[in-house]
Amino acid sequence: MKLIIGIVATDDCNNVVKSLIKNDYFCTRLTSTGGFLRKGNTVILIGAKATEVDKVIKIIEKESKTRKAMVPSSVVDEYGMTTGAPIEVTVGGATLFILDVKKTVKL
Repeated sequence: MKLIIGIVATDDCNNVVKSLIKNDYFCTRLTSTGGFLRKGNTVILIGAKATEVDKVIKIIEKESKTRKAMVPSSVVDEYGMTTGAPIEVTVGGATLFILDVKKTVKL
Protein backbone atom coordinates (compact mmCIF):
# COMPACT_ATOMS: atom_id res chain seq x y z
CA MET A 1 0.00 0.00 0.00
CA LYS A 2 1.18 3.52 -0.81
CA LEU A 3 0.23 6.95 0.47
CA ILE A 4 0.42 9.59 -2.23
CA ILE A 5 0.63 13.13 -0.92
CA GLY A 6 -0.17 15.51 -3.74
CA ILE A 7 0.25 19.28 -3.50
CA VAL A 8 -1.79 20.96 -6.22
CA ALA A 9 -2.93 24.49 -6.96
CA THR A 10 -6.34 25.24 -5.48
CA ASP A 11 -7.52 26.15 -8.99
CA ASP A 12 -6.91 22.54 -10.10
CA CYS A 13 -8.08 20.77 -6.94
CA ASN A 14 -11.73 20.17 -7.86
CA ASN A 15 -10.82 18.61 -11.21
CA VAL A 16 -8.17 16.39 -9.61
CA VAL A 17 -10.51 15.18 -6.86
CA LYS A 18 -13.42 14.57 -9.26
CA SER A 19 -11.18 12.54 -11.55
CA LEU A 20 -9.75 10.50 -8.66
CA ILE A 21 -13.23 9.70 -7.34
CA LYS A 22 -14.45 8.84 -10.85
CA ASN A 23 -11.60 6.29 -11.02
CA ASP A 24 -12.54 4.81 -7.60
CA TYR A 25 -9.77 6.37 -5.49
CA PHE A 26 -10.68 7.74 -2.09
CA CYS A 27 -8.92 10.94 -1.14
CA THR A 28 -8.84 13.60 1.53
CA ARG A 29 -8.01 17.21 0.79
CA LEU A 30 -6.50 19.79 3.11
CA THR A 31 -6.17 23.47 2.31
CA SER A 32 -2.71 25.00 2.63
CA THR A 33 -0.69 28.02 1.58
CA GLY A 34 2.55 27.84 -0.37
CA GLY A 35 5.63 29.35 1.23
CA PHE A 36 7.19 30.85 -1.89
CA LEU A 37 4.30 32.62 -3.63
CA ARG A 38 1.96 32.49 -0.63
CA LYS A 39 -0.84 31.28 -2.91
CA GLY A 40 -3.56 28.78 -2.06
CA ASN A 41 -2.66 25.13 -2.47
CA THR A 42 -4.44 21.95 -1.61
CA VAL A 43 -2.81 18.85 -0.16
CA ILE A 44 -4.54 15.69 -1.36
CA LEU A 45 -3.97 12.42 0.50
CA ILE A 46 -4.58 9.30 -1.59
CA GLY A 47 -4.25 5.67 -0.59
CA ALA A 48 -3.48 3.30 -3.47
CA LYS A 49 -2.12 -0.16 -4.15
CA ALA A 50 1.52 -0.14 -5.20
CA THR A 51 0.52 -1.39 -8.64
CA GLU A 52 -1.84 1.58 -9.15
CA VAL A 53 0.53 4.43 -8.28
CA ASP A 54 1.35 5.17 -11.92
CA LYS A 55 -2.36 5.42 -12.76
CA VAL A 56 -2.91 7.92 -9.93
CA ILE A 57 0.08 9.95 -11.10
CA LYS A 58 -1.36 10.12 -14.63
CA ILE A 59 -4.74 11.29 -13.31
CA ILE A 60 -3.13 14.07 -11.29
CA GLU A 61 -0.82 15.02 -14.16
CA LYS A 62 -3.76 15.30 -16.57
CA GLU A 63 -5.77 17.56 -14.25
CA SER A 64 -2.95 19.76 -12.84
CA LYS A 65 -2.01 22.35 -15.41
CA THR A 66 0.97 24.67 -15.25
CA ARG A 67 0.43 28.25 -16.34
CA LYS A 68 2.21 31.59 -16.31
CA ALA A 69 1.27 34.26 -13.77
CA MET A 70 2.52 37.72 -12.91
CA VAL A 71 3.59 38.10 -9.29
CA PRO A 72 5.16 41.04 -7.49
CA SER A 73 8.92 40.94 -7.13
CA SER A 74 9.33 42.30 -3.62
CA VAL A 75 12.61 43.82 -2.62
CA VAL A 76 13.08 45.03 0.95
CA ASP A 77 15.09 48.22 1.15
CA GLU A 78 16.99 49.43 4.20
CA TYR A 79 13.81 50.94 5.71
CA GLY A 80 11.77 47.74 5.46
CA MET A 81 9.58 49.04 2.64
CA THR A 82 8.71 46.68 -0.19
CA THR A 83 8.98 47.69 -3.82
CA GLY A 84 9.28 45.85 -7.08
CA ALA A 85 7.95 45.25 -10.56
CA PRO A 86 5.89 42.16 -11.32
CA ILE A 87 7.68 39.17 -12.83
CA GLU A 88 6.32 36.21 -14.76
CA VAL A 89 6.57 32.79 -13.08
CA THR A 90 5.23 29.31 -13.77
CA VAL A 91 2.52 28.24 -11.31
CA GLY A 92 0.30 25.22 -10.96
CA GLY A 93 1.21 21.64 -11.70
CA ALA A 94 1.64 19.22 -8.83
CA THR A 95 4.26 17.96 -6.43
CA LEU A 96 3.83 14.36 -5.30
CA PHE A 97 5.34 12.44 -2.41
CA ILE A 98 4.86 8.66 -2.48
CA LEU A 99 5.32 6.84 0.81
CA ASP A 100 5.16 3.20 1.86
CA VAL A 101 2.33 2.36 4.27
CA LYS A 102 2.90 -0.56 6.61
CA LYS A 103 -0.62 -0.76 7.97
CA THR A 104 -4.00 0.71 7.10
CA VAL A 105 -7.00 0.66 9.42
CA LYS A 106 -10.38 1.93 8.27
CA LEU A 107 -12.96 2.24 11.06
